[in-house]
Amino acid sequence: MPKRFAANSLEQHWLPFTANRDFKQEPRLLAKAEGVYYWNHRGDKLIDASSGLFCCAAGHGRKEIAEAVYKQLLALDYSPHFQVANPLSFEFARRVAELTPAGLDYVFFANSGSEAIDTAMKIALAYHRARGEGQRLRFVSRERAYHGVNFGGTSLSGMMRNREAFGLGLPGVVHMRHTWLPEQRYEKGEPTKGAELADDLQRFVDLYGATTIAACVVEPIAGSTGVLVPPKGYLARLREICDRHGILLVFDEVICGFGRTGKAFGAQSFGVTPDMMTMAKALTNGAQPMGAVAASDKIYNTIVDAAPDQAVEFFHGYTYSAHPAACAAGLAALDIYEKEGLFDRAAAMSPYFLDAVWSLRDLALVTDIRGYGMLAGFDLAPGTRAGMRGMEATKRLFAAGLHMKFTGDSGIVAPPLVAEKKHIDEMIGVLRDVLGKM
Repeated sequence: MPKRFAANSLEQHWLPFTANRDFKQEPRLLAKAEGVYYWNHRGDKLIDASSGLFCCAAGHGRKEIAEAVYKQLLALDYSPHFQVANPLSFEFARRVAELTPAGLDYVFFANSGSEAIDTAMKIALAYHRARGEGQRLRFVSRERAYHGVNFGGTSLSGMMRNREAFGLGLPGVVHMRHTWLPEQRYEKGEPTKGAELADDLQRFVDLYGATTIAACVVEPIAGSTGVLVPPKGYLARLREICDRHGILLVFDEVICGFGRTGKAFGAQSFGVTPDMMTMAKALTNGAQPMGAVAASDKIYNTIVDAAPDQAVEFFHGYTYSAHPAACAAGLAALDIYEKEGLFDRAAAMSPYFLDAVWSLRDLALVTDIRGYGMLAGFDLAPGTRAGMRGMEATKRLFAAGLHMKFTGDSGIVAPPLVAEKKHIDEMIGVLRDVLGKM
C-alpha cells in the first residue's frame, strides 16, 4: 500500500481555534515545560504568560501530580461512575467542597469547562422541574461572555465569532449587555461605574416573566473576551434580582477559580455566593482533562428527594466522569495549592503584577488595560481587519520567547501563581519590546 502522508506531516491534525493554513506554514510547537517556562521543538525557551490556557496555576512539570497520576493508573486505570464508583472521587469531591463558598457542597464531575456548563444548565432545568416549575426554561447570559463550545455553552456565549457559523443555538437564551464602558478605560480592579447594567436581568423578568427564567449564568470576570472586571456592586445586584424572582445564579469560574483572583474562587473575592459554580482548568493544574459543577445543598436535595426510591434522580453523566487519574491529579494539585499557599501568594503578588501590566499604558498600540488579581487584559488598536493585530502579536511574541493568549485584538496575561517578580518583569519586558515595534 503506498504511503499517503509524508513523515512528520502536520496536515492531519485539525487544530482548534487556530488559523490552520497559516499555522502549518510556520508552526509554533511546544515540546517541553517546567515551572513558568515552555520550550519549543527547536529548544528555544519561552516564558508562559497565560498559564498554558489559564490551567497551570502551580506552574508546569509538577512531579507530585505526575507521580500521583502514574500510581493511580497502575492501581486503577479506569472505573465507570454509573451505579458504581471509585473511592478517590468521593475524597476529591470533599476537598473541592472545602474550597467552595458555604452551602455549595455537592460536586458533579465532568471533563471540561464546556461540559461543566452544559451540566449546570441541565441541573437548573432538573431543579425547577423537581420543584414543580418545569416551565422555567429560559437562560440569561451576557454579551461578550464565553461559556465553552458545546451547544449549551455556545448558546450562552456572547462572542459573535463563536456563534455565527452554528445556527440559532438553543432556544430561550437571552443576553444582557456586557459590563465594559468607555469611561472605564485603564481603571484598575472593579470599575466604579456600571453596576446598573445588572438591571438588564430585571428587564428580562419584566419582558418574559420571572417564572419562565431558569438561571442567569455569568463569569465573575469575563475572561476570554479580554478580562472584563465586574463593576462594584454588579454581581451583588444580580444576586438580589435572582433571589427576588426564584432564578438560579450560576458563576462560571473556569478561569477565575483556584486562586486567580487571590482567593479560591471569584465568588469569594467579590463576596457573592451563587447557586452553582462551574470549574475546570486549574482544577487539576491542567495535568488531566476535568471539569466540575458545585451545586447548593438546596439544589441537590430538591432533585434527589423528588425521585422515587431506587430510581436515577438525574439522567446525565459522562463515560469519563471522575476518571481516577483526573481525581488523582486534582487531589495532588489541591495539595500543592494548600502547601505552597498559592491563593494567598496570588493576592500578595497582584499589586506588583497589575502595576507591571499598567506600565504598558504608554505604548501607542495599547488602547485599554483591565485587570484584577493575577488576571489582566489589554486591547491593541485594530489593524486592517479585526483580530489581525492580535494574530501578528501572537507570532511575534512567540518568536521573541513569550507565550500568551489573544482573543481577537485583546491580549490576556495570567501568569502561573508560582511566578516571581523577576518573571513578571521578564514577561512585561518582552511585551514592551515587541508591541513597541509593531
